[in-house]
Amino acid sequence: MIYVLYFLHVLVCVFLILVVLLQQGKGADLSVFGGGSTQTAFGARGAATLLHKLTVVSFVVFILTTLGIGVMKSGPRGSSVMSDVKEERSQPAPPAQPAQPAPAPPAEADAEAPPPQPGDSQ
Repeated sequence: MIYVLYFLHVLVCVFLILVVLLQQGKGADLSVFGGGSTQTAFGARGAATLLHKLTVVSFVVFILTTLGIGVMKSGPRGSSVMSDVKEERSQPAPPAQPAQPAPAPPAEADAEAPPPQPGDSQ
């Protein structure tokens, strides 16, 4: 069933694109070549209302197929991007302990190695 909705959705998208591209702008009737004879086949407003109605119908079908696909893909329970994240707030944080100062090095370690003398060879 979802594949039928996908197929219908793609068809409606292509049809909606074509219908919108076929429509003329509001200032298209005042062209230099042809004057007001641009829409003689459908009358003065016949093509505009037909294309407008087709646009509205295809837009409604587009919205319905979009909502249908969204509902079918969400599943019966629904999902969220946060559904797999563990709840860390439910466990209380451990109490903070004061930092222990590092023990000082023994004084004997400094006395063992005398500093090098300028005349000593290494």
